[in-house]
Amino acid sequence: MCGIIGYIGSKPVVPVILDGLKRLEYRGYDSAGIAVVNDGRLDIRRSAGKLANLEQSLAKSPLEGQYGLGHTRWATHGRPTEENAHPHRDGTGRLVVVHNGIIENYLELKRELLAKGHAFQSETDTEVVAHLVQDEWRGDGLENAVQRAMARIRGLFALVLLTADDPDKLVAVRNGPPIVVGLGEGEYFVASDVPAILAHTRNVVFMDDREMAVVTPAGATFRSLDGTEVTHVPTRVTWDPVMAEKAGYKHFMLKEIIEQPHALRETILGRVSVDSAQTFLDELAISPADLAEVTKVTMVACGTSWHAALVGKFMIEQLARIPVEVDYGSEFRYRDPIVDRHSLTVAITQSGETADTLAALREAKAKGARSVAICNVVGSMATREAEGTIYTHAGPEIGVASTKAFTTQLVALYLLALRLSEIRETLTIEQRRTAIDALMRLPQVVEGAIQASKATEDIAARFYNRSDFLYLGRGVNYPIALEGALKLKEISYIHAEGYPAGEMKHGPIALIDEAMPVVALAPRDSVFEKMLGNIQEAKARGGSVIAVTNEGDSPLTDLLDGHSDALVAIPATTPLLTSVAMTIPLQLLAYHIAIRRGCDVDQPRNLAKSVTVE
Repeated sequence: MCGIIGYIGSKPVVPVILDGLKRLEYRGYDSAGIAVVNDGRLDIRRSAGKLANLEQSLAKSPLEGQYGLGHTRWATHGRPTEENAHPHRDGTGRLVVVHNGIIENYLELKRELLAKGHAFQSETDTEVVAHLVQDEWRGDGLENAVQRAMARIRGLFALVLLTADDPDKLVAVRNGPPIVVGLGEGEYFVASDVPAILAHTRNVVFMDDREMAVVTPAGATFRSLDGTEVTHVPTRVTWDPVMAEKAGYKHFMLKEIIEQPHALRETILGRVSVDSAQTFLDELAISPADLAEVTKVTMVACGTSWHAALVGKFMIEQLARIPVEVDYGSEFRYRDPIVDRHSLTVAITQSGETADTLAALREAKAKGARSVAICNVVGSMATREAEGTIYTHAGPEIGVASTKAFTTQLVALYLLALRLSEIRETLTIEQRRTAIDALMRLPQVVEGAIQASKATEDIAARFYNRSDFLYLGRGVNYPIALEGALKLKEISYIHAEGYPAGEMKHGPIALIDEAMPVVALAPRDSVFEKMLGNIQEAKARGGSVIAVTNEGDSPLTDLLDGHSDALVAIPATTPLLTSVAMTIPLQLLAYHIAIRRGCDVDQPRNLAKSVTVE
């Protein structure tokens, strides 16, 4: 959602905060603001729109200070205007707060504060926090006023506050959305996400829920909101700061598409052996004996990760022969799900902070289920709350539309399926060896699929002005059709729908006409002929068919070419892993169409990278 950065140290504060905000703008870009304290005076600059507007304001009227904080906003309460931009002041003008999340009882609190004479300047729930802390001020330190205020607040939120009346101090609170504290050499940071501070330090503390950090030039201390002192062991982040830069690419999204072979190698590295036909998932932390007792797997996720879960269902059921349910994180806990100690709940989340997925994970654990997180961010909340973790090791993903996070999630799920098959002995050693060998070759297959960029660019030039797309796939590839449609919607604003191809005649076929491109995923597998029938039906109704298939000399490929308006061929691999390779041209197609339409592919409207509130 929103991006938060705070800094105390010897460097000029404004450049540090602006650089952090640039690295967090993927979390929100409706407005931005900064507050600094300079010799006891608190100064604020805020601007509606993207961060560039704030930078222009600061260029005209510079700020200097010893410490400060900044914010880039994804609007929830209140329109994206300068008045609603963060930071927000209290009634004295001496205290400010930045906020990510939702204060559920803000109207109740606002009425109470209005009755006491407080005056509000914005439409936001955030401003209530500043006035509430002012109301609780007793002169005994900002952290104590914040602690008293937190006892009156309901909701999910991340907050950072400072006041000129308690100098050289930042106070951060987490209850839901993430907050990380960076520990540098004589300098300290507070941020919503690691990329904001990677250029300065890799030593971070991931705060827990219902926890407060007090950051001063002397260091950072932590306590729970009931006042109990908390000790944290810092986490060493292994991401290279250069990985969070564009490295010469026009957009982060394109860079992250191109990075996928490397990311997949990182996901696989050290986790499989072809010789012994074994899978090694040390972070899984659930014993083979306990995994052998699992009779059902439930996957919970949101958005793109939910599509990964659908693919994972095919992988686990086919390789390990365990029934799998896939549920939206946002729905799971509201239907009194049936899980127990023989159930394994797999929470899939790139950030490890997705609010609905975390809530689903907690619901499953409360009912006694075993739990595993598939996650990209070391030390995130999901990885701390699940029994075990499979890290994807994709590196930082800055583009809002997920690319390498998705394909590495697919590989993590494949690794989990192989591990379960090994424990349950559902595959022979030779079958496992063949499956592992295909996995080891997958990065090279994906490198070949990336070569489809020119073909997808040409297709984009032909179809970018269409208003609707239909994506079709069968078996393990129908979730890839869903994901391809989602990518197009997210970054080009074209209406697109993904369907299992067998469902086409149960409704979607009514939409097909000369204006409707149909993207058909048609690998040369056991259902190719059925997929070809769907393509012929689309062509018979005037639809333009964009087919994605495997490379290879085959009469089937020639037949497909004869029924398609455009054809993209990618390297062949096993049927389950074809789902990973099929993803690449769909990402590229969405990217090139969005570019043709003049869209901001890294920061699409109304979206943010991580949905950390319900």
